[in-house]
Amino acid sequence: MILTVDIGNTNTVFGIYDNDKLMYKFRIQSIHEKTTDEYASLLLTLLERNNISPNIIKGAIIASVVPQLLYTFNRMIKKYLKVTPIIVNNKINTGISMKVDNPNEVGADRIANVVAGVYKYGKPCIVIDFGTATTFDIVNLNGEYIGGIICPGIMLASKMLRSNTAQLPEVSIKKPLSVIGKNTIHHIQSGIYFGYLEMINGLLRRVLMEEFNNDGSNVHIIITGGLGNDISHDMEEKCIYEPNLTLDGLIVLYNKNL
Repeated sequence: MILTVDIGNTNTVFGIYDNDKLMYKFRIQSIHEKTTDEYASLLLTLLERNNISPNIIKGAIIASVVPQLLYTFNRMIKKYLKVTPIIVNNKINTGISMKVDNPNEVGADRIANVVAGVYKYGKPCIVIDFGTATTFDIVNLNGEYIGGIICPGIMLASKMLRSNTAQLPEVSIKKPLSVIGKNTIHHIQSGIYFGYLEMINGLLRRVLMEEFNNDGSNVHIIITGGLGNDISHDMEEKCIYEPNLTLDGLIVLYNKNL
């Protein structure tokens, strides 16, 4: 069994793979102040509750966008699981050429996403990840990573609206039945959901125009994370929803770098 760890700004996701098959998935909050031992207690408890012996984990790989937590989880895995994890960065074998100004700036999760996208669906591909930030990552027909886009995530936009207005309530983010709202909650849901949808469709349209001659018919558009499943049904272009894309990319990278 191989442990994959995707450390994000909001959540950390563990995946446990048997060969290429995801057997277990756990999600916890990313809290910078927690120690190595505290995170170990969380992970070992999750393993125990699922009748998984730590001894069966023979390898690990980490993608992190939080440097402090990368150090913590690296120590935790070495100390408690007795394996040395592979750390995802631009220096390991990804199979993808980085055609950007500074490859070291590309987040580890985004590397895992495009690796999984190409591995599972081929090239060219566009990966849209709905996380704390919403990111676009583009791989061209030659299998080169040519860049991307970073936008505020939909939940972040919702929190900013709530925290900077005195009378607007907290609402669940979901697709309302109509664009024109009949009450305040409906107004907010419409503005966030449909406004965000139009932004994503508009950015995707511009990417296809700029790089693919306005033709998305041969481009694999893959969506992952957060509200991605809901939004994927309303996209102008045909999309594939992959809830575990980042973890799947990590197991591909693990196998490439044994």
